[in-house]
Amino acid sequence: MKKTITALCLFFSPLLLHAQINSTNDSIKKRDFENPKFNFKPLIVPSVLMTYGIIAIESDYLKLINTELRDELGESIDEKITIDDFTQYAPALSVYALNNLGIKGKNNLKNRSIILATSYLLMSASVTSLKSITKVQRPDRSSFNSFPSGHTATAFSGAEFLWQEYKDVNIWYGISGYIVATGTGLFRIYNARHWLSDVAMGAGIGILSTKIAYWVFPYVQNKIFSSHKEVSSVITPFYNGNQLGLGMILSMK
Repeated sequence: MKKTITALCLFFSPLLLHAQINSTNDSIKKRDFENPKFNFKPLIVPSVLMTYGIIAIESDYLKLINTELRDELGESIDEKITIDDFTQYAPALSVYALNNLGIKGKNNLKNRSIILATSYLLMSASVTSLKSITKVQRPDRSSFNSFPSGHTATAFSGAEFLWQEYKDVNIWYGISGYIVATGTGLFRIYNARHWLSDVAMGAGIGILSTKIAYWVFPYVQNKIFSSHKEVSSVITPFYNGNQLGLGMILSMK
C-alpha cells in the first residue's frame, strides 16, 4: 500500500506543479510579449512526467511499483469501467461546447481547430511511434503496445487545449479539464490497460503536444493557412471493431 501511495503522489505532484506554473505565467504582462524570450517553465511538468515514464521502462524499482499497483487494484476490481473511452475526448470537446453556449475563448473556430489538429497530429505520431518501438506488454497481457497510454495523451492534450483557450475567462474551466484527464489516466490503470509509467508518459506527451501546437501556430497560420478565410470543422465518431474514437474533418474555403 505504501508503494501505491508513493506512486500516486509521483503522478499527481507534477500536475499540481503544472497548475502553479500556469497560474504564474498568467501574470506575465503584455510588455513581456513585445520582447519575447523563450520560457522553459512550461516544459518542466511534461518533462518530469516523460522522464519518469522513460526511466520506468528499465528501472526495476519503478517496474515493481507498476506491478504492485496493478495487483492491488486487481484485488478490488469487480468489473471494468470503460468511461475512459469517452472522457479522453471530453476536455477538447468542451472547448467547442462552451463556444456554442456563447462563452468565447481565446481563438476563433478556425484558429482553435488548426491548433487542435496540430496537437493531435504531434501527439498521435509520438504515441504510435513509441508503441511500435518499446513494445511494452499491457497489464492485462492482451498486447504489447502499452507504452505510452494513448487515451491519457489524448485527454491531456485536450486538457491543455481547454486551459489555453479558457484560462483567462474562468480558471476553473481549465482545472476541470485536467481533473477529467487525470481521471482518464487513473481509469486506464484501474482497468488494467496501462501501467502508471504509461499514463505518466502519455500525460507528458499530451501536454507538450498542445504547448508546441500553440507555439508553432503563428508559423502554421501564416505559411499554410494564410490564403484560407473560412474553415469549418466536423467531429465524427468511429469504431473499427476494437477501438472507439473521434475524427476531425477540416474544410477550408
